[in-house]
Amino acid sequence: MDLARYLADYQTQLSSAADPIRAMGMAAYMKHHFALIGIPTPNRRKMVAHIELAAKKELKSAQLLALAALLYSQNEREYHYCALDLLHRCHRLLSATDWPQIEALIIQHSWWDSVDTLAAKIVGPLVKREPALLAKMDELVRHDNLWLRRTAILYQLGWKADTDQARLFNACLANAADADFFIRKAIGWALRQYARTAPAAVADFVALHRAQLSPLSQREALKHCQAQ
Repeated sequence: MDLARYLADYQTQLSSAADPIRAMGMAAYMKHHFALIGIPTPNRRKMVAHIELAAKKELKSAQLLALAALLYSQNEREYHYCALDLLHRCHRLLSATDWPQIEALIIQHSWWDSVDTLAAKIVGPLVKREPALLAKMDELVRHDNLWLRRTAILYQLGWKADTDQARLFNACLANAADADFFIRKAIGWALRQYARTAPAAVADFVALHRAQLSPLSQREALKHCQAQ
């Protein structure tokens, strides 16, 4: 399968909607970490939906991941978003054997927007289907790379009542002393989301570990608990 054809289709669609003025504002919002084309997310998704549908129909998981990697090799951030949207649309085709390629995306062009999408929409559903990957998540909780650790904290965001409470709490505690904003925010977000399902458990956890959890993590964690 000629993946270059898919890339060319993406390039044709995205380049046709380039907006340099909007791109400047979008780049500023992203702290100038990335170049942008200047396409709002809803517009971008409509423009490339037909490409995603064709890829889902024609490509196997290895080819989908190769296409995602090809998109990630492009300079502008919109291509990275396209890769994530493609994998989200096709996430049921992925298996545990695809983990190395997914991990490679997490640590490439890493920022909160891409990592959070990977964690919640791709890694989370994959681990839920493939519990053999839970051991890998346990390893990542203490990984040197903060974005892999953030992933290990956030991957259960959509699990609701299926959340492994012990794993979630352990991941939070293992990273509680980290001074990095993105880790502290991830801890609070993961706990806040779980509090929608188990507010008493989260409130008790925060109360028990108040000395370890940062004020930011605590505030974020208790937002829904306080609303009860």
